[in-house]
Amino acid sequence: MNILFLTIAPFSSIESHSLYSDLLRCFRDHGHDIYAVSPSEKRFGKKTELIHEKGTHVLHVETGDVTGSGNLIKKGLAQMSIEPIFIRAIKQHFPNTKFDLVLYSTPPITFCKVVEFVKRRDNAKTYLLLKDIFPQNAVDIGMMSKTGVKGILYKHFRRVEKKLYSISDRIGCMSQANVDYVLKHNPEIDPKKVEICPNSIEIQDMSVSPEERSALRDKYGIPQDKKVFVYGGNLGKPQGIPFIIECLKKLNGHPEAYFLIVGDGTEFSKLQKFFDEEKPANMKLLNRLPKEDYDRMVAACDVGLIFLDHRFTIPNFPSRLLSYMQAGLPVLAATDPNTDIGKVITEGGFGWWCESNDANAFTSKVEAAMKADITPMQKAEKAYLLENYTVERAYGTIVGYFNKA
Repeated sequence: MNILFLTIAPFSSIESHSLYSDLLRCFRDHGHDIYAVSPSEKRFGKKTELIHEKGTHVLHVETGDVTGSGNLIKKGLAQMSIEPIFIRAIKQHFPNTKFDLVLYSTPPITFCKVVEFVKRRDNAKTYLLLKDIFPQNAVDIGMMSKTGVKGILYKHFRRVEKKLYSISDRIGCMSQANVDYVLKHNPEIDPKKVEICPNSIEIQDMSVSPEERSALRDKYGIPQDKKVFVYGGNLGKPQGIPFIIECLKKLNGHPEAYFLIVGDGTEFSKLQKFFDEEKPANMKLLNRLPKEDYDRMVAACDVGLIFLDHRFTIPNFPSRLLSYMQAGLPVLAATDPNTDIGKVITEGGFGWWCESNDANAFTSKVEAAMKADITPMQKAEKAYLLENYTVERAYGTIVGYFNKA
């Protein structure tokens, strides 16, 4: 099959290790031809470029600044203008290529016209990888409203969201809670076309030897004799930064636990202010690291942290879970009660969960992690990873349906 993948995520190389390159490489290795279209953002100063690489064709299209943590209005306008830009690029660079399957993910939801164009032109099948439920997620954390001036924007994006669902032949959700949510709030959708197709990776052993672990801790100034709890990733409104700070305040000075926060985002300055004022001895805040450096540093830690704002009504399922699992770290998640990531972690036997509005409960889970024997948890975690989150499994889910169709 000829596979067309649409994304606003950076797509540097099919050989890199990321959620989408891992999945597309799996398609390629099963004999399919891969065509990917991604933005070449104005802020990076690069023009449109078509790259042919090991059985894949990656088209970087010059666009506005559709990602990053800068001006939200500017980013939103850039995302809304991406459809005609992508359609023109596909017409120009792939005029005679007949696509059999179109893969695309949220965010954003603004690929409707592109998907419709290819579906109509080539009679292609379409598969939505639903990673985010927008615009409701923005409403939950106060970035959008269902009433007033902001309500106009909400209603527009809600129509676009429903349109995206309607033109998708199949919708792959992150978890069962996502499936249930989508069907409950969009009763017009045929339940038969919604299924679980979570984040997936080409699994690598990311663990490190005792010697490398020691060297990495020295490199980043992490104590050798403490249990290290690490959070890595976005530091924005979805993570509920005020709650994170409340938890850190309660654990400031803990004699045996050390907390490492790594990332960037719109709320990073709030964390920086806390660190500057409190100067906690058993905590460190670092800016985002290159992926390879970050992955190795995580492997030198002991417990991975996941945070989600308690106001969320949509069931988020953060992808950073997989980086912790690959490194063999048990996971402590503090989230809203609507996501089922806590259920996955606790029932899978590789971590702890509490609600993200109770700092005392979080402190109790930290104490439980301090006392836990993590060896059986690591074995359970690896088994769960192999059973549920491999690219081969995701590939089988996606292709299995279309082979039948």
